[in-house]
Parts: sequence; structure tokens; C-alpha cells
Amino acid sequence: MGYDFDRIIERRHTNNVKWDVGPGELPMWVADMDFPSAPAVVEAVKARAEYGVWGYAGVPDQWYDAYVGWWRDRHGLSMERDWLLFCTAIVPAVGSVVRRLTAPGEKVAVLAPVYNAFYHCVTDNGRVISESRLRYEDGVYTVDFDDLEQKLADPACTLFILCNPHNPTGNIWDRETLERIGRLCYEHGVPVLADEIHCDLTDPGVEYVPFASVSPQCRDMAVTCLAPTKAFNLAGVKTAAVAVADPALRAKLSRALHNDGIAEASAFAIDAAVAAFTQGGEWLDALRAYVAENKRTVAAYLEKELPQVKAVPSRATYLIWLDCTALPGDKRELAQFIRAETGLYLNAGAAYGSGGESFLRMNLGCPRAYVDEGLARLKAGVLAWERTH
Repeated sequence: MGYDFDRIIERRHTNNVKWDVGPGELPMWVADMDFPSAPAVVEAVKARAEYGVWGYAGVPDQWYDAYVGWWRDRHGLSMERDWLLFCTAIVPAVGSVVRRLTAPGEKVAVLAPVYNAFYHCVTDNGRVISESRLRYEDGVYTVDFDDLEQKLADPACTLFILCNPHNPTGNIWDRETLERIGRLCYEHGVPVLADEIHCDLTDPGVEYVPFASVSPQCRDMAVTCLAPTKAFNLAGVKTAAVAVADPALRAKLSRALHNDGIAEASAFAIDAAVAAFTQGGEWLDALRAYVAENKRTVAAYLEKELPQVKAVPSRATYLIWLDCTALPGDKRELAQFIRAETGLYLNAGAAYGSGGESFLRMNLGCPRAYVDEGLARLKAGVLAWERTH
């Protein structure tokens, strides 16, 4: 079946955060795609809407079976249905885990730069971020294990948050890296919260490694956050899961999710997730191919038209991490300048913590026409910036 990812859908004035921008602006920032969800998901939500009675919803067997089957068949992870806890979204779940597994004043380690919501989930709850800065050489990110071990060995460090695949860099951590992370966390008694929301958005032919699949130690210390929301563009539906193999840890986190009011499902949340994971595979594979071509388009354009900006090689997510090290001035101000000058709205890399200061993040989950227009605006903005600096 063919899918038309080139179709432009007008999203202005639809109560959408991404497109709540000024006239003529092109938003390529927040991780929200401009494509409709998979047809099977649209039909499932439509059927539920037309039913017309939307009372309290439970979590049926089909929901558990959909998650277990998808991760078994798609990612080689053998989950038990008992591992799974429904939650409305991953960011609230991260906050719940932080509150339940750490105490105020304790430290939570991350590999920086990393998804900016992690910082808010930690510091807004009175905990302290402990950054282990990734090494960046020739466009490749790797873990500085000596530094990471130093952070994990700190008695005040009581949780490690892993972004797998990694946002914003698009990096996929290989099995050896994950095994080494798991071994260090186990040795220092630090549980791992693995946010794997981008796992289904790998390039064609590329697979990610679930942290919990690496070893029995990784499995038993892992709190894995999963969702169809990024891959199937369902952020507004509020549907996700937390997978925890260890029964004692799972019971503790089940109470946390319920106490925080994020463990109650809606009818739409259940039906959308089940449809995505049981009928959405073909659509998702077509989407992955389209996004990968968007990435190639960006890399080729920058190499030819704007070589002072480098696209960091990405094997996952629909985000591209732009290395602006060669450009003068403060890159947060650069992002503001580009928006003011051209209307192109990108994320400033400084928002993602240490090591992100020289980067911009661009969302490529959109029709090719938007990518082409965004690149033209990026070039115009950068050239204007260089003229004034």
C-alpha cells in the first residue's frame, strides 16, 4: 500500500503547540510530526468516537498482547505481560519514577546533551542533575565511561536516566555500550530509567537494542518507558507504558503512577495503541524510509550549500542535530536570529545541557516541501548571521 507523506495538512489554528506560531513562520522544533497517524489508528479512534459512550476504560488483554507481541517480533525483547503498567505519557512517568526512587537533594545521572524534559523532571522535584558529558569526535558520540563511573560512584547518585535511542543526537547505543552501562549501574546500585520512546523510528535496516534485553542484570534494574506516541504521532492521545521486570520495583512504581494520577487509561488511548502495534507496521516502515530520505536531503544540501553547518549522522528519530561550531557567536542567539530573520523555528542546542551549546535541533517529521523550505530559510538565516558577526 502506498502512503502519501508529501501531502500538506494545514495545522494552524488547530490548538496545536507546534504550529502556534506567527504568520509565515515554519516550525521545525518540537518532536511532533506533520503526518496523520497510520490509517489503522485513525480508523480505530474514529470507531471509538462514533460509538459515542466514553466512560471509564480498563486495560484489556489486547493492550498487553499488543505491547508484548510488538517488542517480541519487532525488537527481540521477550516481555511478560505482568511487566507492563499503563501510563498516560512518558514525561509524567519519568517524574513519578524520580520521586519514588530518589530523595530530595539526591543526584540523577544523564548522558549530556540529552532530552531537555529530563532536566525539568529532576530539578523541579528538588533533585540534582549529574551530567556525564558525551564525547563528540568527527560527528560521532560515545560514552566517556571513566566520567560516567565517577558520577555513578557518588553515593548521592541514586538513579540513571538513559535515552535509547538518543535524543537529540539520533545515536543508537550498541549492545556493548549498553552492557557496560548496565554493569556500572549494577556495581554502584543505581537503577536505570530507560526512555525508549524513539525506538521505532530507526532508519530502514537499522535496529535498536532494548536496554532490558542486554543481560539479566540490565533486565532486573530497568524501568523502561515505551509508547506508540512518537512513531505513530499520538502525543495528544496520551498513551504509554512502563515495563518493569522486577516485581518489587514494579509494585513500587505502580503505586507511584496511581498516586500521581497517570495510570488511568482512556478508551482512545487503549484503542490507538492496540491498532498501532497490531496493524501499523507497514505504515511505519514506509514512514521510516521517508524520514531517512529527509535526513539524506538535509545532509546533501548542507554539504553543497552550507558547509559551515554539519548534519550529525543520525540512525534514529526524525530529528537532525546540526553542528554549528564553525559559526560565530552564541548559538542560542543564532536560533533566535534565524527565527526573527526567516521565520524558521528551531530548537537551540543549549536547552539539552552540557555539550549542546554549539548545536541546533531540526524536526524532519514533515513533508519534503517543508524540509526544502526549511533548508532555504536556514541558509538565508545563517548567511545573514555571518554578515552581521
